[in-house]
Parts: sequence; C-alpha cells; structure tokens
Amino acid sequence: MLKVQTTTMRSFDFNPQMFKPLTTGRKIDGFFSAENGIMPGTCTVVAGSPGVGKTTVLLDVIADLKTKGKNVLYISGEMNRIDMVGYCKRYPKFKELEILFMGDYADECPLKVCEEVLANGSYDCVVVDSLAELASFYVEIHGGTYKAGTSRFLSLFEKHNLGENNGNVNTAFLIIQQVTKSGSFAGSNKIKHLATAMMEIQFDKETGDRYLQFTKNRRGGNANKLYYSLNTVNQVNWMYEG
Repeated sequence: MLKVQTTTMRSFDFNPQMFKPLTTGRKIDGFFSAENGIMPGTCTVVAGSPGVGKTTVLLDVIADLKTKGKNVLYISGEMNRIDMVGYCKRYPKFKELEILFMGDYADECPLKVCEEVLANGSYDCVVVDSLAELASFYVEIHGGTYKAGTSRFLSLFEKHNLGENNGNVNTAFLIIQQVTKSGSFAGSNKIKHLATAMMEIQFDKETGDRYLQFTKNRRGGNANKLYYSLNTVNQVNWMYEG
C-alpha cells in the first residue's frame, strides 16, 4: 500500500551556498531572480522560436559565469565541433567553455554519459541543448516512450539540484525545450512542475526585435521583456526593457 509522509522544513539541512546567486556582472542578472543572479539548485526551462538565439543567449550567460570563476558545462545534443566553430569565431569567449558533445557517444546510453559527466564535474551551472534531443537519444537505444525518457533526465537534474555529486554542488540547469508550431511550450507537465522558472525567448511580432521574458519564476526576478541584439562581437548586447 502507498504510504505518504509529511515533513517540515525544519528537517532539511540546506547548504548556505544555495542562497548565493551565480552572477555574470551584466544586466541579465536581475532578470533571473530577486537576488540578482541564477540561484543554485534551480532548473530554468527556456523555450522559443527557432533561430531566435536561445543557444547563443545561454552560452553567453555561462561564458560570463566562467569568467567569474564558476564551473560550467554545455551539453550539446544538437551540435558538433564543426558547428561550434562559427559560434566561437563570433564569440571567442565560447572557446573556453567545457562542452559535452553527445554525438561523440552515439552508441552509448545518453543517460549514463550525462550521469558520469555530471557526477564528476560538480558544475555550478549547466546548459542542456536540448532536453528533447537527450530524451530522443535515450528512446532510440532503450525503447519506451518519449515521456519516460524525459522523466529519467529530469530525475537526474533534480538529483544534482540537491547537490548529489562528488563536490556536493547544487547545480543550476538552463534547459532548452521545444515549442509547438503555434509557439506554445511543448512538453509534459512534469517539466513545468520541476522548473523553478519558465523563460521564453521570442521575436517581437511588431518590431522583429528579439527579447526574453519569464512567464513563471519562483525566485522573483524581472517580469518585463528584456530586448537584446546578436549584432555585436563576443557578447550578447542587452539593450532595453519593454
């Protein structure tokens, strides 16, 4: 029979580092949380239109975190080394990022590959590009449903949110997820419930400009639209709020 237990927050012993934000030193910090930065142990799901710059924006963020001494990782299920050459030419700071190219392990279980890297790396912040690709790779090898594959990765991310790795680091995840043709979020309710925040990166229909906006954020932050440009070299140009 199912046994359900309640608890109190008094029974939890949290690492004080969980309440110290990861900061880039740039305008984007104030949009992530009321504490002005990405909070450790959180999951932010990032959705948006194809070509709007989701990957570029998130790589820009973790590259800036790295310059501040944070341990960061980019898990790429969609790009290979050659694809990254163009990114690094325009944004040289991306050359310093630690990258896990999932295509290098096409014959291996993607979940085990990620488990190994995350356990040993003790990362402060990880960009996942994308959750859909990881789940699809898993289903190709093991069968089953896309939903089940997704759940396995979400459970892994939650484990590292709680600091269950070699360095006891409460890892923050920035997770790219697909949207439907109509622009709505595509994914199971479990993703929405797990996520600390839901970010949309879109084109403004009137001006064509690009912006990001949080549609949900349990850690506060800014609810406005933050417009940006990719026309600069080496960094995303954060422009104005709308």
